[in-house]
Amino acid sequence: MAKSTISIRVDENLKKDTEKTLDDMGMTITTAFTIFAKTLVKEQRFPFEITNDPFYSLANQEYLAKVIKDMEENGGTSHELIDD
Repeated sequence: MAKSTISIRVDENLKKDTEKTLDDMGMTITTAFTIFAKTLVKEQRFPFEITNDPFYSLANQEYLAKVIKDMEENGGTSHELIDD
């Protein structure tokens, strides 16, 4: 089977940390990506869960800004975080 090269750009520290972690596991970035790619193709999905933290949602950020403003102007209120 012919081989092909894939180039990606990542933060230098992330690359070093990834290489160290994978080296401790006995593999290279190439091996890890190959495992990822084969699993992606076989399962037709990411081989791990990708989630969105509701803390960073626009609705929650707007709510937090309102609460902070209220706290600064009136000494605060009790409140609950929005949990989507």
